[in-house]
Amino acid sequence: MLGVFLVFIGCVDKTKNEKEVKNAEMANNTVKANDLIPFFKDWNLILGDGTNAGRAIDYENKNFFYTKTDDNGDWVVFKSPNAGNTHGTSNNTRTELAQLKKWSPMNDARMNATLKVMNVSTTGDARVASTYSVVVGQIHSADGHENEPLKIFYKKFPGHNKGSVFWNYEINTSGEDNSGRWDYSYPIWGYDFSVVGTDENTYPPEPEDGIALGEEFSYEVQIKEGIMHLTFSSKGHETKTFTKNLISSEYAKRSNIPEQVERLFVAIGQDGVERENAYTDEGLFFKLGCYNQTNGKDPKVNKVWCSGAETHGGDLKKQYTDGNYAEVWFKSASIIIPDEAISNAGYFKANDGLSTKTVYPSEVIPFMDKFKMLMGDGTNVEDLVDFENKDFFYTVIDGTRRWVVYKTPNSGVTSKNSSNTRTELHEKREWTPEEGGKLTGTCKVMQVSVSGDARVAASYSVVVGQIHSGEGHENEPLKIFYKKFPGHTKGSVFWNYEINTAGDDNSGRWDYSTAIWGHDMSIVGATKNGYPEEPADGIELGEEFSYEVNVYKGIMYLTFKSEGHETKTFTKNLIESEYVKQSSLPTQVKKLFVPIGQDGTERASAYSGELGYFKQGAYNQTNGKSREVNGVWCAGAETYGGDIAKQYANGCYTEVWFREATVGLGEPKK
Repeated sequence: MLGVFLVFIGCVDKTKNEKEVKNAEMANNTVKANDLIPFFKDWNLILGDGTNAGRAIDYENKNFFYTKTDDNGDWVVFKSPNAGNTHGTSNNTRTELAQLKKWSPMNDARMNATLKVMNVSTTGDARVASTYSVVVGQIHSADGHENEPLKIFYKKFPGHNKGSVFWNYEINTSGEDNSGRWDYSYPIWGYDFSVVGTDENTYPPEPEDGIALGEEFSYEVQIKEGIMHLTFSSKGHETKTFTKNLISSEYAKRSNIPEQVERLFVAIGQDGVERENAYTDEGLFFKLGCYNQTNGKDPKVNKVWCSGAETHGGDLKKQYTDGNYAEVWFKSASIIIPDEAISNAGYFKANDGLSTKTVYPSEVIPFMDKFKMLMGDGTNVEDLVDFENKDFFYTVIDGTRRWVVYKTPNSGVTSKNSSNTRTELHEKREWTPEEGGKLTGTCKVMQVSVSGDARVAASYSVVVGQIHSGEGHENEPLKIFYKKFPGHTKGSVFWNYEINTAGDDNSGRWDYSTAIWGHDMSIVGATKNGYPEEPADGIELGEEFSYEVNVYKGIMYLTFKSEGHETKTFTKNLIESEYVKQSSLPTQVKKLFVPIGQDGTERASAYSGELGYFKQGAYNQTNGKSREVNGVWCAGAETYGGDIAKQYANGCYTEVWFREATVGLGEPKK
C-alpha cells in the first residue's frame, strides 16, 4: 500500500484581482510555503547556514526559504550562498528538503517537481565540473557510505543564455573506503557534467538545446522493484526518459569504469568500483530544493568539486548582492512513498551540525599518542590526543575524505639550531638504526611559499617526513622534500641524506639529494626570480603521494608511490658511510655545498648506535633570512615582520595534508 502526498502550487489562470490579493498577502507575510506545498510534514528543511529547521510548517526565512508570486503563479523559493555552514560532510551549502522516512529500492516510491532555476553562481573556475551548478533533486542513501544514486543538476556558464540539465549516478563504492567514489553523468538538455572550460575563465560553446534561467522544466522520479525510472519534460524541448538499475551494478569491475569517469575522476585518484548489489538493502530517501554545487574551496583541493568561487569570507549579504549564490523556485511537486518506509532519524542525528563539530587529528590518524609536536608559533604540545589548533593543526574534508592539516608560516618561532618554522610531529620513541623503525604517510602538499630566492636550494620547499638524530650532531639521515617554483604547475619530490659529520665540528655538514619525481634539490634558478624548467614528471600542489620509510638492521628502505607516476624505491646504509674521504664527495655536493664552505666528511660508522626518531608534518624550508648568510638554506622570502596572519593571507607559508600515516617497528625487506 502506498501513502500519497500531493502538492498543488498556484492557480494557472488567476484573475488580476486574485493576483493583487495574493501580492498583498505576500507583502504582509501571510502566505507560507506550506500554504502552497502541503507536504512539509514529511520533510526536514536544511538551510544554507547548515541549520536543520525541522518541518517547515508555517515557516519562512527571508535569507533562504520563502514564497514569491510572478505572472505564472506562486512559487516556493529555495536559496543558498556559495559559502556558509554546510550539512554533514559536504563542501556545499544547501537549502533543501530531506525526507523524514527512508525506503528500500525494492519498494514503490515517486517524486515529481516543476521548477525553474533563477540563479547560479557568477564566479568560479570553469575547469571544475561542479562550478556554476545547482542540484534540484536527489535520491540519497541513509546507510553505508551515504552516497547518492541520483542528483539532478542545472548548470549555466557565465555569459551564456542557456544552461544544461543533466543527472548523475554516484556509485555505492565497494569496501569501507569511500574516497574512490565517482559520478557518471547523463545529459538531458545541453551537456553532461564532464564538459568543462579549457581554463579558469574560458567556457565551452553554449548548448543549443539548453534551458535558460527562469525557464520551467519538470522531472519525475519513480522507483519500482529496484529500477529507477526518470522522465524530464519542458515546453519546446524533447521529453527525455532514462532507467537505471539500483540493485545490480554495471561498475563492479575496474574494466567497467566509463571513459567519462576515467577522464574526470580517475585523473584525481577517484577510481573505485561499486558493490555488485549497488544500493540493495540500503535505506533511500528523496531530497528536493537548492543544493548549491559552487563553493569557495581551492580547486587544488579537488578538481571536480572545489570551485574557487567568490565567497566574500562567508558574508551572506555580499554574496547575494553580486550573484554568488544559487536560487531555485518550485511551482509544483509531489511525493509517493511506501507505507513500509521507516524513520530516517539516524541520518539527521549523524549529519546535523557535523560541519561545526570538532573532529580532532587524532580521530583521523590514531597514532598521535606516539608523538609530540612543535607548532609554527613555537608552541610545544606533549599530548596530541583530542587536540587541535586552527592556525596550525586541524582537520578538513576535501569532498571525499577527512585529512589532518599541518600549516606553518615562513617566519615564526623555530626550534633550536633551525632557521625554519615547523608544525611537525616528533616521535616519542627513540631507536638506533640497528633497532630500526617504520613510518608511512599519504599526503598532498597544498601550499609552499610564493616568495623566496630561486638561487637558494631550499626556497619554495617543505619537508614532509624525516629521520632525525637525537644525539651527537643531531643531524638528519632522511628529509623528504616537496618543492615547487612560482608559476610552475608541477613541483618536485626528492629526499636528502645529511652526513653525520666526522669530528666535533659540524659546520661542514652537507646533504646529498636524490630525485624521486622531478628535480633534486640542487636544481636552482639562475637569478632571484629566474626559474629552471618545470619538471615533466613532477607532482602538482594538491596531488596525492605516499612514502614508506623502513629502517631494518641499519639499512633504510624507501618506497614512494603516486597515481599516474612510476613507483620509486631506494636503499641507504645508515651504519656504514660512503663519504669518509674528501675524494668521495659527490659532484652535486661540490656544486651546491662546497662553494659555501660545507665540505666535511662523514664518520665511517655513519649513524650507527645513535638514537633517532621520526618526524612528520610540515617543516617549512623557506625562511626570511638573507641569502648572503647561507646560499643553500637562507631563502630571503617575505615574512611581513613575522605577522602570521599576513603571511597566510599572502601565500608566504606552507601547508601539508595527511590522510593516512603509521609508525612502528622496522621490518625485513619483502
